[in-house]
Amino acid sequence: MTHLAIFVSGGGINCENIIRYFSGSPTVSIDLVLSNRADAYALVRASRLGVPTAVVSRVDFNNPECLMPLLRGIDFIVLAGFLLMAPPFLTAAYPRRMLNIHPALLPKYGGKGMYGHHVHEAVKAAGETESGITIHYVSDECDGGEIVFQARTPLSPDDTPDDIAAKIHVLEQKHFPRVIEQVISK
Repeated sequence: MTHLAIFVSGGGINCENIIRYFSGSPTVSIDLVLSNRADAYALVRASRLGVPTAVVSRVDFNNPECLMPLLRGIDFIVLAGFLLMAPPFLTAAYPRRMLNIHPALLPKYGGKGMYGHHVHEAVKAAGETESGITIHYVSDECDGGEIVFQARTPLSPDDTPDDIAAKIHVLEQKHFPRVIEQVISK
């Protein structure tokens, strides 16, 4: 059995999708949803689905004495809309056992400040004809870990950033849990 933690900062649509996907799985257990924000709606979603939750401040997240005890027994970590950089002690403890999803085709539109709607606005401003998702291992470089999977969607000149976000959301819901499962089962 692989024991999984999901790190979140916001609404938790991907988090809920992952929890539901693995519900009843004989090989994967979602044991913790951790957030850096006490008001993250993802915590409500997780609680409603019976998954334990924890909130850690930015300071505590960067302190191994505070964070690592919360991860006792956790084999794999998924970042699903988590906005803090993983500290080096965490990436060292979970090499190739931490995945992140990014709402663009990395290496484009990655790095500091490129999250959520900022990404879709940048994609629109650049006049891109396609966008997509990137699922990658977490490294010490922001959005710099090895790419595991990408999925693309065409864009039209009339698409707004909200339209782009909706197209990306469809890709996230379709692919993220399945890719997590494939990576865990390797």
